[in-house]
Amino acid sequence: MCGIAGFFDRNKFSSESILMNMIDTLIHRGPDGKGTFINEEEIGTVGLGHRRLSIIDLTETGTQPMNYNHLWITFNGEIYNYQSIRKELTQLGHKFYGNSDTEVILHAYEEWGVSCANRFNGMYAFVIYDSKAKKIIAFRDRAGVKPFFYYWNDGLFMFSSELKAFHEHPNFKKIINTSAVAHFIQYGNVPGHLSIFQNVHKLRPGHYLEFDLKTFSFETQQYWNIYSFYNKKKLFLPFDEASIETENRMKKAFEYRMVSDVPVGVFLSGGYDSTSVTALLQKERTEKLKTFTIAVPDAGLNEAPFAKEIANFLGTDHTEIYCSVDEALELIPNLPFYYDEPFADSSAIPTMLVSKYARQQVTVALSADGGDELFAGYNRYDYLIRFGQKINKLPKFVRKSAALIMETIPADSLPIIRKKYNFPQRYDKIKTILKDSSNESIMLSLSQQYTQERLQLLLIDFPHLEKDLAYYSKEMKREFYSPLSFMMAIDFQTYMVDDVLQKVDRATMAFSLEGREPFLDPELIDWVAQLPDDYKYFKGTKKRLLKEIVHKYVPKEMMDRPKMGFAIPIADWLSKELKPIVNAYINEDCIKSQGIFNWKSIERLKLNVFSGKKEYAQKLWYILMFQMWYERWMIEQ
Repeated sequence: MCGIAGFFDRNKFSSESILMNMIDTLIHRGPDGKGTFINEEEIGTVGLGHRRLSIIDLTETGTQPMNYNHLWITFNGEIYNYQSIRKELTQLGHKFYGNSDTEVILHAYEEWGVSCANRFNGMYAFVIYDSKAKKIIAFRDRAGVKPFFYYWNDGLFMFSSELKAFHEHPNFKKIINTSAVAHFIQYGNVPGHLSIFQNVHKLRPGHYLEFDLKTFSFETQQYWNIYSFYNKKKLFLPFDEASIETENRMKKAFEYRMVSDVPVGVFLSGGYDSTSVTALLQKERTEKLKTFTIAVPDAGLNEAPFAKEIANFLGTDHTEIYCSVDEALELIPNLPFYYDEPFADSSAIPTMLVSKYARQQVTVALSADGGDELFAGYNRYDYLIRFGQKINKLPKFVRKSAALIMETIPADSLPIIRKKYNFPQRYDKIKTILKDSSNESIMLSLSQQYTQERLQLLLIDFPHLEKDLAYYSKEMKREFYSPLSFMMAIDFQTYMVDDVLQKVDRATMAFSLEGREPFLDPELIDWVAQLPDDYKYFKGTKKRLLKEIVHKYVPKEMMDRPKMGFAIPIADWLSKELKPIVNAYINEDCIKSQGIFNWKSIERLKLNVFSGKKEYAQKLWYILMFQMWYERWMIEQ
């Protein structure tokens, strides 16, 4: 895992010193070394920069940027099947001088061109500079595990693993994209290809970008699409056969993620996803896996007893990390630096804590993200499948009336059920679903904090909202459509990429820890997408197939318990420990000086949270995270 940055400057203003400043902002991604390459072309200046976290081939032959003939590369990530590709290339006459996957990428590109990406099993964002063809070619992995930003304006093209590198270039114009702000307020992240800044974009997962230096133009192309597999007839094989084949594919995928020249560990929460990774890997080896669990008991986050029980049963070398609320709160001021685009998933805090302590023992950690999107694990699937049809059977006026009544009853005033996990947010979403119960509308309402009408009240100048985001995709063909497949495909391209993977990448990299995602193996993804819906969700049972596999290794009674999630008590913190910070960042002077938000709407939101209305806490947290980001990147420089 590393950090990459670079540019093509048609005006020839950019220099090696600027490039060094850019990559030095990424030192947390690669503390083991750095390298630069500058080429003064007649048509402009090319620069490639790299910060190295040594994982595979720890020798100097793995140093980047790396050169092979007329090709140069800077690479962030891992290609897990690089040895088999190297063998194939060797048979085709290629000669290798080191043992890195980086060198294999260069040779693969020379041999197969852009189609080389179809052969890679891994997580990656890399840039190849072809000095002969006068092109820059950038690739991002299928699932979007590794980030890739690019900037294009006034004769300057830049790229980086994180936005902070762009701030080091004197010609970077940091103009806020108001459409991105609106989407952030809806989703808690800046989704899809959008960026918080104008003229900055994210390369979409499963895409490559080809930049022609001669014409100063580029185009992006898709080389992989999750819908290619959802848009196929389901594989109606017997459940037992599907279970065996799925387990075999999981074992292969998980073992691939153990390839490393440095110590590897596993984040173990005690849930089905992380338990399956731990169980299948531990079964195949005699040495004990290193597993890690985080607990902040005073904040109500404590899965440690469950994880410990499972670790003892499986026989891992387990570490329980107990943190105080104060230690968790201390991370909050640093969030805008590492999440240098507005980001509001509060579970970033415990993810950073477990990464911090795991890094003391290992350099690589497996995180079992993607299991919910592949095997139907989210509670919101219940809403659609179990309640969607029932809600639609109700007369429209009944649904509308129920929604109006719920508007008058605060979630926190309801006895017993108000204590259920994340109940205030669920309560608020049910109100929205009652107003429009189509599958597409339900998916949006479950994903968004605000309806468009409420968003208009919050923002002073309501911008154009992008409709080419994956949330609005129509790519699933009607003959293969099902509500569950639709929701999982959307989640895979939106919430997983923009929230979960971004959270884990920044949290692990903050402490120079490489995070790997064993569930996001392309062969496993393709296979599971083609399995029947009821193998994933069956009569109210989520993750049916995955649970069947896990129960072979861990007793069912040890696993059966309510889903806890990785939540922290944001509502309590905002009205108590964080109240001084809220007042410092969210006040009339700050809000009005920005000219983005309507102060009266913000003030009402803030007072609601301070008066104990917990269903508004998440919305206020979004505003706080934006305000802290704004202070760090728009004012502090």
